[in-house]
Amino acid sequence: MSKRIAVLAGDGIGPEVCGEAVRVLKAVAERFGHHFTFDYRLVGACAIDATGCPLPDATLEACYRADAVLLGAIGDPKYDHDPAAKVRPEQGLLALRKSLGLYANLRPVTAYEQLLAFSPLRPDRIAGTDLLIFRELTGGVYFGEKGRLPDGTAYDNCTYNRVEIARIAHRAFRAAQGRRQKLTLVDKANVLETSRLWREVVQAIAPEYPEVAVDYLFVDNAAMQLILNPRQFDVVLTENMFGDILSDEASVIAGSLGLLPSASIGDGAALFEPVHGSYPQARGRGIANPIAAILSAAMMLDYFGLPQEAEAVRAAVENALNEQVLTPELSAGTAYTTEQVGSFIAYGVLDLLDCHLHRSNVAYGRSTII
Repeated sequence: MSKRIAVLAGDGIGPEVCGEAVRVLKAVAERFGHHFTFDYRLVGACAIDATGCPLPDATLEACYRADAVLLGAIGDPKYDHDPAAKVRPEQGLLALRKSLGLYANLRPVTAYEQLLAFSPLRPDRIAGTDLLIFRELTGGVYFGEKGRLPDGTAYDNCTYNRVEIARIAHRAFRAAQGRRQKLTLVDKANVLETSRLWREVVQAIAPEYPEVAVDYLFVDNAAMQLILNPRQFDVVLTENMFGDILSDEASVIAGSLGLLPSASIGDGAALFEPVHGSYPQARGRGIANPIAAILSAAMMLDYFGLPQEAEAVRAAVENALNEQVLTPELSAGTAYTTEQVGSFIAYGVLDLLDCHLHRSNVAYGRSTII
């Protein structure tokens, strides 16, 4: 198989974690006989610095030509601390989602047995958690009309239509069919008219998927239930802002944002990115966790219709967890660098049965052959 991948490494630790995801994809190509072409482009703060625009035309055109997009992270403190800034790195990501028609964001959350102690939640509450959040990505308050009135009032309008809701709802129901056959709609239908529309549309669609059990939670209760008993959830479907907040809350279950991948899919080339931010304080220090970016690459392989290859990547990640080849925030003993963790996982993809033999090489930084 031959695929073109646009790589938008972005800001902060983005280039480092993207580099390791690309390393693993190259290992996949070598082991399984595929050909992946990588097209590197600017986005975010680095694009503003170079071109004055957070999403240059050349970047967008490269994404249109690509079969998929691998994104690192976007954001820089010099823009965060300037409320008067007219051009911001995040505008590039929002424009990219809109331009590619990426209306569904998928965020899997897994509680790894090896890392339960790193979560602030009690291990007995989170053990066995395996859920998938479907967040609507191109509607709602983030994309609604916004502005300020002469009297100083600010407003952000939240709007949805039936088509926007139905298209992601069908995707969520189909995902639930292949999992534990349960879907939870999170809304605020007791207060918000848009939430009442969400509930109406989901209730109308549900009979098309009779094997999927559906329940409904208000967002405040859902936020509490994610902490009290996350195992109760299988597929969670929700609107843009609620999904943004709940998926970040769910990250504490895994113990680190550095473990959480995501996929954004829709009408054009799908985009795959780690959930974490640009973490500029860690840039260049070799401490960034590349696992979320690598697992995002595994989701890309699933999207390409390569389940065996995706499973090889996930198995290699699992082996890194078992062998404790981890960056400092997850290490109970020897901490490894970003590059060492990526190399170890890439070795695992190349020859999973023998990857433990390379652990000593990784520890001394020699596992950089890929």
